[in-house]
Amino acid sequence: MIIQNSSVNDIDIIKQLYDTARAFQKLKHAVCWPEFDTALIETEILEKRQWKIIIDDQIACIWATTFNDPQIWEERNNDPSIYIHRIATNPYFRGKNLVEEIVKWGRIYAKENNKKFIRLDTVGENMGLINYYQKCGFNFLGLYKLKNTDGLPNHYSNASVSLFEIEL
Repeated sequence: MIIQNSSVNDIDIIKQLYDTARAFQKLKHAVCWPEFDTALIETEILEKRQWKIIIDDQIACIWATTFNDPQIWEERNNDPSIYIHRIATNPYFRGKNLVEEIVKWGRIYAKENNKKFIRLDTVGENMGLINYYQKCGFNFLGLYKLKNTDGLPNHYSNASVSLFEIEL
């Protein structure tokens, strides 16, 4: 297993994984991600904020990171944190506990960048996902209504978010 930054050569696979994740979200009757603009993915790659897990020469999982997330985390955004977004797993690698691998990686990455928290959110009250993230070591902070969703992807509009964190 290798964790490294995604490259522009991965964009088609990243978009396919997002499409697969959307189909899975629909199947589970969860809030569905919108189609993410290629320019967003390219920017994350160029800024070294798009990541991948490679297993057996295949992209098994992807996610994006940022050090700022003020619209979702509001006053908590002042805490030194890494924020994880859009974890999408290749269906062939589901059940391999890849979020636990992301957490292990995140602990090292956060410390290297002088951060005290690993945080993520999910839209809505998806109890299966809430329980899974807790199993992976995240504390569930509760369900929050966002005050300002301008500029956020459409699935955040008029929705509540479940917030999670790991304090290092």
